[in-house]
Amino acid sequence: MNGLGGLNKSPNGVVIGLVQLQLPRIATKADLAAQTDRIVAMVAKARSNLATMDLVVFPEYALHGLSMDTDPDILCRLDGPEVAAFKQACIDNRIWGCFSIMEANPNGSPFNSGLIIDDAGAVKLYYRKMHPWVPVEPWEPGDIGIPVIEGPRGAKIALIICHDGMFPEMARECAYKGAEIMIRTAGYTAPIRESWRFTNQSNAFCNLMITASVCMCGSDGAFDSMGEGMICNFDGSVIAHGTTGRVDEIITAEVRPDLVREARIHWGVENNIYQLGHRGYTAVKGGAQDCPYTYMHDLAAGRYALPWEDAVKVVDGTGCGFPAPTRSYGAAQTPASREAAE
Repeated sequence: MNGLGGLNKSPNGVVIGLVQLQLPRIATKADLAAQTDRIVAMVAKARSNLATMDLVVFPEYALHGLSMDTDPDILCRLDGPEVAAFKQACIDNRIWGCFSIMEANPNGSPFNSGLIIDDAGAVKLYYRKMHPWVPVEPWEPGDIGIPVIEGPRGAKIALIICHDGMFPEMARECAYKGAEIMIRTAGYTAPIRESWRFTNQSNAFCNLMITASVCMCGSDGAFDSMGEGMICNFDGSVIAHGTTGRVDEIITAEVRPDLVREARIHWGVENNIYQLGHRGYTAVKGGAQDCPYTYMHDLAAGRYALPWEDAVKVVDGTGCGFPAPTRSYGAAQTPASREAAE
């Protein structure tokens, strides 16, 4: 059901392009400007590549590379020149785009943020990564939840980033809020390949939701990202998959949000997202609608603790060269804590 990669578009279809972008090395403002221009050029390539494409998706770290550099000179703002260039590219090419920025945060560490911009240049979705890939990533944990928007052709779309997709709760939240398509952008390298594949499929199947996921691709001389553009149908089957690791290849497919809606209404067996809140409805009217999960109660009450909590060895980023944090979540960064972080 991919319409030959979107070449043949049905009236209810949404065509997605996943850019396996060459992994860059970014150290200066000039590097950032050059990479911005490169992404803008790839938006134009996407439009030229497939006239039917509705949404082009760039990976996490498309703009900044994998250096984890928090130098203020190469951080972005929503009103900065990089986002302005992405908006103009979407206007010029009459296409929706999904982009990644490392965003300056005056009250703490930078945010790892994602944007979806429509074909008129308006930011329709703004998301901050909820689960940075600790202990490797120094980003502030996201604090604005998971927005769901009405995207091209009326499709309900959510965006999560990389490590977020390893938590089943993230995909469930997207679907619970109505998402029919979940975008997952990433910078993952080869050791995560198998986990990437089966979580993309399980996130789709467990939520009757299309997943469209893509990583950076190729080498920057130190790291090797894997590409692995992957579109999964709501039954967990793989519609399209970039398995060759070819840099700058755009993996495309047509997806059908209308069939997601149909399945969510008409499926009985394995309609898991409905059945979670209606346990055993064959035996009891409406099913059990309690919350029998201890971890949910504890997390909501702020007392989440594993049975082996005190034995966990890696609990900060010191092993990856970052100073141990002293600021609690939600607290503003002080001059002293900012100096320590730098």
